[in-house]
Amino acid sequence: MAADREHEPDTAGTAAAPGRRGVTAVVREVCEQGRSVELLQRSMAFAALFFVTLVPLLIVIAAASPTHGSGISQWITDGLGLTGRGAEATRGLFTSRGQVLSTTTGFGIAALAVFGISLMASVQTVYERIWQLGRSPWHAVWRQALGLAGLTAYILVAAWSGSPWRRSAAQPALRLTATLLGGLLFFWWLQHLLLGSRVPWPRLLPGAVATMAALSGLRYFSRLVLAPLLVSNAVSFGTVGAVLVLQSWLIGVGCTIYGGALAGRAIMRRRSGPPSEVPPP
Repeated sequence: MAADREHEPDTAGTAAAPGRRGVTAVVREVCEQGRSVELLQRSMAFAALFFVTLVPLLIVIAAASPTHGSGISQWITDGLGLTGRGAEATRGLFTSRGQVLSTTTGFGIAALAVFGISLMASVQTVYERIWQLGRSPWHAVWRQALGLAGLTAYILVAAWSGSPWRRSAAQPALRLTATLLGGLLFFWWLQHLLLGSRVPWPRLLPGAVATMAALSGLRYFSRLVLAPLLVSNAVSFGTVGAVLVLQSWLIGVGCTIYGGALAGRAIMRRRSGPPSEVPPP
């Protein structure tokens, strides 16, 4: 009986080997394609445009909010995995001040809109390079404006989800649903929108799932690395130190968004080969 068991094939090992090879192949393709699309440089541009667009916009919204921006600051601190002094330093960036609304001008709002559309144009360019598609026509700028509105709405919904039913058993479930499920639907829709419907919906779903998985991993990385760094920088440099760490976190967000789309593309290539390009409408 022992001899028979020795000659039995290791079915578990042979079944697991193709799975490991598939994951390795996807990771290798993501790394190779990441170099071709200039992942780090694109992520740094994403962080810069996000910082000059959505951070000022969120500060204005926080000033107008009846909760004095506590929801938005709580969403940021949760994303960074911050507690204690680090959370206090970050909340200070979004504390409501009376002069914020009074000094906000139409020119400032217009500038934010221009930078915001540039942010979405940058994301669209990376998505098109990932899927090897041609540039969309110039008059499709409405897609970028709609994508910016959707991103702002998602952030506000995720921030709002921390307020209802506070200190109840239902609150964590609401926050988890709004953040994870809402994020999955948002990034699925955003890819389809910015790619001009040239890639079918099912082919974009793995990229949205990979993006949310990467963002969840970024949260734990931030708690281990960025949170202690923010505390030390806040002690040494005050608000400037918190801004520097926030900017580093935004670079990580850009990497996860683009890296998730790259992973989704690599998964679909292994499943069914490269998609045929559909001309824009």
